[in-house]
Amino acid sequence: MNLSRLTIRARITGGSLLIAILISIVAGIVIYSQVARIVDESQIRVLEGIEGQYVTAITTGDTAELDMPGPGQYVAVIDPSGTVALDTLPEGLSERVSELAAEPDGDRTVDAASSRFVVRSTSVDAGEGTWRVVTADEADSAVLSALAWLLIASIAGINVAFAASSWLIGSAALSPVSRLRRSASELVAAPGAELLPVGPAHDEISELAETLNELIVQLRASAERERQIVSDASHEFRTPLAIIQTRLELAQRQSLTLDDMKSDVAAAQRTLTRLSSLATSLLELSRIDAQTTRGSASIAALAEELADAADRGRLRVAGRRVRIDYADDIRLPGAVVSVSVDDFGRICDNLIGNAANAIGDEGAIELRLTQGSGGVILAVNDDGGGMDEEFVPFALDRFARQS
Repeated sequence: MNLSRLTIRARITGGSLLIAILISIVAGIVIYSQVARIVDESQIRVLEGIEGQYVTAITTGDTAELDMPGPGQYVAVIDPSGTVALDTLPEGLSERVSELAAEPDGDRTVDAASSRFVVRSTSVDAGEGTWRVVTADEADSAVLSALAWLLIASIAGINVAFAASSWLIGSAALSPVSRLRRSASELVAAPGAELLPVGPAHDEISELAETLNELIVQLRASAERERQIVSDASHEFRTPLAIIQTRLELAQRQSLTLDDMKSDVAAAQRTLTRLSSLATSLLELSRIDAQTTRGSASIAALAEELADAADRGRLRVAGRRVRIDYADDIRLPGAVVSVSVDDFGRICDNLIGNAANAIGDEGAIELRLTQGSGGVILAVNDDGGGMDEEFVPFALDRFARQS
């Protein structure tokens, strides 16, 4: 049987029932053995009581006429010569009285005449020799048999009740999970802003619901980001595509000379370059969103990348009176921070590009990398006018531009 296909409720009930059966079997065996021991000891006490009067009579020498035992009491007394002075044993044991008298002192179980008896042999020393007293009592097999059936029936009933209780307890314990499943199905069927219900109890199920709600919030945020990317991309692509289409139509229909056609095609090509840059940015955003692990790099490697970014920036502003300088303040160059060299270089290029666009044809851009507590700080200062206070909350949004 493949246990993984069973429900949690069935596995809990089955496991609990298996443990209960094992415990009840061990308990039944212990109870039965203890009761059997008590029965055996009680029979031995009875036999000791029966033989006591004869042992006393032999010890005191009063053996001329031995008293008969009470009803249902079996006893045999053998004198030192081997003569049976008294015998009330049942037929199956009476025939073996000499054999029983020859046995060592003690208790034993003997089968005779389709019955089982507990037989006790005791030797008594007297002046004329050693006497033997043999007592017997029918074994209480019926009592033990009834006890065995009673234990079996009790154990079976207890286990059935335990299984039913385990099923009900498992159902009650898993009912919040069923509610979570139904709520999740409703959320799948009708997406909205609702979350899974969290019960009032601070238990594992409520913690599961809280964790799932956090996952739902993250998935919704991710889906919203994807929708926003598509919306922003559609908006950003619409204008360049319209410009390219217009330029090409003009080149086709209204250009009277080759120079006019080249001018329209060149304008369309510039717009196409912007469109290509936009597509590259979208690919980078998609890669960043899909990134599951953080990069890492030493601070010394980041300082080298900052210098390379400054050189790339100087190439971008070639022909303009723009000065780009960089500096670093590093105390532990071997320290590692959670950013890759490529991502850091992309950040530097974007910041330098934004600063160059802000200051126009003349100005200065200063880059500085300093080591702080547990990380690094990249500062970019320029001669631009800065951002409007109203634009600051949206500065890090995708495709956000200051008007």
